[in-house]
Amino acid sequence: MKIEEKVEKIIQNPVENLGYSLYDVYYVKEGKDYFLRVIIDKPTGISLEDCEKVSNEINPILDEENIIKEQYFLEVSSPGIERVLRKEKQLQEAIGENVEVSLFQNLEGEKIFSGMLQEVTTEYVVLQIEGKDKKIDRKNIAQIKTTFDWDE
Repeated sequence: MKIEEKVEKIIQNPVENLGYSLYDVYYVKEGKDYFLRVIIDKPTGISLEDCEKVSNEINPILDEENIIKEQYFLEVSSPGIERVLRKEKQLQEAIGENVEVSLFQNLEGEKIFSGMLQEVTTEYVVLQIEGKDKKIDRKNIAQIKTTFDWDE
């Protein structure tokens, strides 16, 4: 089990008991530093106080469980208005929303496609782009995120 999955498992209930949903967990190395990023959400949005409350709740739990051996920085934040979709549940919930799909390799000369997410399977996703369906192999997808129209 990956560190992210282990952390998710031990902090899921404490985060939910505070009234938040655990959106995602990232454990990354940037330069010489390690970061544990805990992404929380709630229907009314996330404030700085919410992040602080969750951080204060999970920090002692993480110290006690000692899953991460390296020194790391704990960051608790909101998924933001444009959300990265890494989990099946997130993808399913985003059906009908506008998304941006970034690819590892070009498809028809393009590496980024934007459109409405129509369908998600284990093999592919389908975007509706300018009225036409575009099927994209999931093995070629580097990232999918929701998009927000800033001009509206």
